[in-house]
Amino acid sequence: MHEKATTSESILGLSRRGFVAGTLATGFAMAVRPVSAETITTDTSGLEAGEVKIPVADGEIPAYVVRPAKEGTFPVVLVVQEIFGVHEHIKDICRRFAKLGHYAIAPELYVRQGDVAGKTDIPSIIKEVVSKVPDAQVMSDLDAAVAFAEKSGHGDVGKLGITGFCWGGRIVWLYSAHSDKVKAGVAWYGRVVGPTDPLHPKNAVDIAADLKAPVLGLYGGKDTGIPLEAVEQMKAAVAKAGKPSEIHVYPEAQHGFHADYRPTYNQADAEDGWKRLQEWFKKNGAA
Repeated sequence: MHEKATTSESILGLSRRGFVAGTLATGFAMAVRPVSAETITTDTSGLEAGEVKIPVADGEIPAYVVRPAKEGTFPVVLVVQEIFGVHEHIKDICRRFAKLGHYAIAPELYVRQGDVAGKTDIPSIIKEVVSKVPDAQVMSDLDAAVAFAEKSGHGDVGKLGITGFCWGGRIVWLYSAHSDKVKAGVAWYGRVVGPTDPLHPKNAVDIAADLKAPVLGLYGGKDTGIPLEAVEQMKAAVAKAGKPSEIHVYPEAQHGFHADYRPTYNQADAEDGWKRLQEWFKKNGAA
């Protein structure tokens, strides 16, 4: 089966007005091209995959949704984008989850602030779009994605997990403190300390005591953007709060070590992290 630009309403539980084509990135974001020869491509055989619109407080936002192509309800996993938005790599991760039996949903969380897919450099993406995305907006949009999954009739939000990468890794920490529905989170190299501002008032270390679900943090020992000192601060904050979260550091890994389309990809550590994620979800009721 090939991925569908529109998806049958019986599969995703929508009316026809809920469908959208061409609003998510096609292929990979320009800022990461050319992509690596090691890039993993997961097919849609046995899956139903498509783009949808999620009702939110101020309108609708696009999202990518994938689930097994059979009747029933499936554990829901929120897949939170990197700074590059919901481009092909994030879609592929959703398909990997669906192959494991999940209902995976990746909402485009920058859509109000701008389109990052066509921007060719990271500084412009951050300055012109990402820095303008309020944390409160992201929390609300993720809540809306959970509600959408539940309303579809195919998502079991009683087994809700969340994972995110880079920018999305930070969001995993924040959302696990925000939502009382999340059972488990896995944060891949998400920032834990840094400057704050009115749109981003707290860091992950600030909300460690507020975590409502256990988070597994996966970090690279050679990540120049998230130094080990910061990771140790997060470890200490979690320990002080007495929360059952954990942090694992891969000594030789760089930032983006799970991103198989980038030169920083580390196959051994990426595969180990993916295995740890599955075990974490199962252990904590998100699978």
